[in-house]
Amino acid sequence: MSIETVIEIVLAAVVLTLGVWTIVVPETFSATVGFVAYGLLVALIWVRLDAADVALTEAAIGGGLGGVLLLGAAARLRDADMMADARPGKLLRAGAAALSVLTAAVLAGVVLLLPDPAPTLAPAAVANAWATGLSNPVTNVLMAFRAMDTMLEKVVLLLAIIGVWSLAPDSAWGGRPGPRHQADPRGVLAFLARLLPPVGIVIGIYILWTGSDHPGGAFQGGAILASMWLLAIMAGLADTPLVSHRSVRFILVAGPGLFLLVGLAGLLFGAAFLSYPPALAKPLILGIEIAMTLTIAATLGLLLAGAPERSTEP
Repeated sequence: MSIETVIEIVLAAVVLTLGVWTIVVPETFSATVGFVAYGLLVALIWVRLDAADVALTEAAIGGGLGGVLLLGAAARLRDADMMADARPGKLLRAGAAALSVLTAAVLAGVVLLLPDPAPTLAPAAVANAWATGLSNPVTNVLMAFRAMDTMLEKVVLLLAIIGVWSLAPDSAWGGRPGPRHQADPRGVLAFLARLLPPVGIVIGIYILWTGSDHPGGAFQGGAILASMWLLAIMAGLADTPLVSHRSVRFILVAGPGLFLLVGLAGLLFGAAFLSYPPALAKPLILGIEIAMTLTIAATLGLLLAGAPERSTEP
């Protein structure tokens, strides 16, 4: 048995054990920490499967922003400890466990029954990558062959932030999302909030820029930027912006707006909607990804901050 196989077995066992522990542990905080660790371990599995783009997304969302969201939700639950003690009945727990096992077995069976080799359009996508000048096949598919899906995903994010803002009370409409966080200026959180953002911002920009030819892209880069922003907010070093500011709303619509304009230009001057001229394909895609990175960072950060709670006064 090779060392690679041993690592894979150990990693799979740790992920399964941690997943079960996250489900059964009664404390909300412990379950959240387990979920964050679970997301990071799943990212390692994706790296082992040579899916670096998926690994970056899993680490940023499952292990980063998702953990921040759950920590915020746990902090807002005033009766979290009481709720943790209120366990469902044995019959309900047994039914949920049986349904989970059945679902996992069906999914495993579907994966194992796939033909070898599995049906794929990857060769066709690679063969036509020259049309955009992008060396990263994932970015090529997302921004060219499935550009409509990618644009609509950003529109969905915009609709999500509108839905969250609609939950704000009338007195706080247009104000600042979430509470004003305070932390010990000499504590660990404040130290990390000063140390990590400069490095994280550089990494986020690098992942955006290199995404056209290597693993990375707008979503991963935007998620990292959002994480650094939220870290500074949670440490009390920054505050959420007023949602009534035009600059905030401009950033939120910049990504899907530019995507739509380029698509309409392709319809007017090219062959079809979202078609790129071969000579301008890569610059146009990079421009869209830069705008989308800003939109994704702002949207994810504001989504996790929640609905406006404070008035428009500074």
